[in-house]
Amino acid sequence: MSAPVPVRDAATVALLRDGDRGPEAYLLRRVRGMAFAAGMTVFPGGGVDPRDADTAVGWVGPPAAAWAAPFDADEPLARALVCAAVRETFEESGVLLAGPSAGEVCATDGPEWEADRAALERREESLAGLLARRGLVLRADLLRPWAHWITPPGEGSRRYDTRFFVAALPAGQATRDVTTEADVVEWVRPADALDQWRAGERPMMPPTLVTLEELAGHDSVASVLADGANRSITRVLPVIGTTDGRPSVTLPGGRVLTLGDA
Repeated sequence: MSAPVPVRDAATVALLRDGDRGPEAYLLRRVRGMAFAAGMTVFPGGGVDPRDADTAVGWVGPPAAAWAAPFDADEPLARALVCAAVRETFEESGVLLAGPSAGEVCATDGPEWEADRAALERREESLAGLLARRGLVLRADLLRPWAHWITPPGEGSRRYDTRFFVAALPAGQATRDVTTEADVVEWVRPADALDQWRAGERPMMPPTLVTLEELAGHDSVASVLADGANRSITRVLPVIGTTDGRPSVTLPGGRVLTLGDA
């Protein structure tokens, strides 16, 4: 009997901006050689690094304790999840949810910032080290909790206990096509991404699909953030099964998604 696949804590951020026809989400298509979610559309995100729990991180906004309850986590893990969300967003989009003080964000363009981003991606520097060297504080107030998904047993060789955040693209910053883990990055309206999924043009996993469905119900980023501030989050553990001879997952409430569709 094979050993059970360990579950790793992870953070994912739906980074949003207002467009002419409503909110747009920053989406990545993971390269096909990736060990997890290869070829899938995803939001920026990834596993928690042990150094994300560093209490030396400069911090403004809701303290770690405020994130513990919505994400069913103790305070050290809640801190690590918020830091992982900020770090992964910077690594995969070039957007850093941090600034020199409360109410400010930094500009992140230029070769020196790209060198810092690459050092984080290679794990040569921690988020705490970068913020301290740059004289910055993490802007936890720019994030909102959104969802909590766990990869079910049997879906693959990697499992994640993932907390989803939402955040607005800060004024003065812009996304960049920087990560080596994606071959396509783009801003897309959630409704358009869902239409592409229905047409078989945009494969995605159930957590991404459901999150986009929820985001599509809002007409502005402000509305999304307000929802996140008051949202009741329930942990979702899909159940693996078979439907019409195809692998599928069943979500709470009985909704069934075949893995070839999601």
